Amino acid sequence: MVNRVVVGAHYGLRDWLIQRISAVVMAVYSLFMAVYLLMQPRLDYDVWTELFSSLVMRTFTLLFLMCLFYHAWIGMRSIVMDYVKPAGLRLAIHVLVILASLLYTIWSVQILWGM
Repeated sequence: MVNRVVVGAHYGLRDWLIQRISAVVMAVYSLFMAVYLLMQPRLDYDVWTELFSSLVMRTFTLLFLMCLFYHAWIGMRSIVMDYVKPAGLRLAIHVLVILASLLYTIWSVQILWGM
C-alpha cells in the first residue's frame, strides 16, 4: 500500500511557463534600468524621484517585484519538495515563504505609492 502525503505541489507546464514569463519580465525591467542608469550624467535623489514619479514606472516596478516573488516561490517550492522529506517541515517552510512573499509585496506597495 502506498501512503501518499499531499502538501500542495503543482507540477507541470503552467508553473514552467509562469517561471519563464516572469524571467522575461525581470530581464526587460533590468535591461531598462541598466540603460536608464548608464545614460544619466548624474545620479541623485532628484533623478530617482523623477523616475519613480511616473505611474507607468511604479506599475512596471511592482510588476517586476511580483514576478520576482512568484519566480522565487516556484524555485523555493521545487527545492523544498526535492530536499525536505518530513511533510510537516515542508509545509512549515512553504507557509513561511508564502508569508514572507506577501509581506514583501505589501511593503513594496507601501514604498512605491508612499502609503
